Amino acid sequence: MVPGGPGQQDLMEDERALEFLRKQAASASYVTSVCTGSLVLGAAGLLKGRRATCHWAAIDHLTLLGAIPVRERVVVDGNVVTGAGVASGIDFALALAAILDGEQVAREIQLQIEYDPAPPFNSGSPRTALPETIVALKSRMAKLNDERRTVAMRVGRKLGVAPNA
Repeated sequence: MVPGGPGQQDLMEDERALEFLRKQAASASYVTSVCTGSLVLGAAGLLKGRRATCHWAAIDHLTLLGAIPVRERVVVDGNVVTGAGVASGIDFALALAAILDGEQVAREIQLQIEYDPAPPFNSGSPRTALPETIVALKSRMAKLNDERRTVAMRVGRKLGVAPNA
C-alpha cells in the first residue's frame, strides 16, 4: 500500500524505494495505492498497461508512466487496486475488504464505521465542483502539479514510456 500526498515525487526517483516496491510486488497478493501513491507505483514500473486512478489534479501524469488513467474513485486491474484522492480511501478500503473477505464483511465494516457520506457541499469532484472552485484550486496547486508532471516525465522516459519532448 503506497500513500500519496506532497513529497511523493521524491519517492518516484528513489531507486531504493522503487526496488523495494518491485520486490514486494513480485510476491504480493495485492499492490495498492491511494491518491498520488499510484504515481509511485507507476515510477516503479508496476502500472505499465494497467488501468489506475489517482487524485484528479495528477491523474493525467499516469499516462507518462505507462498506465491507463481511469477517472473513478477505485480501480481494480488484476491484483492492482488504486484509489483516487484521500477521501476515496474509505471507498478503496471497503472495495479491498470485499475482495479479501467478501461483500458481506465489507458491508459490515461500512456500517461499523458509520460510513454514510453526506458532504456539506457538492464540490468533491471536478464533475460537481463549481468552475471557479476548480480554477482557484488548480491555481493554488499549480507549482506542485508542475513538479509532479516534470518528475513523471523524467521517470517515464527512464521507463521508456514517456515521450521525449
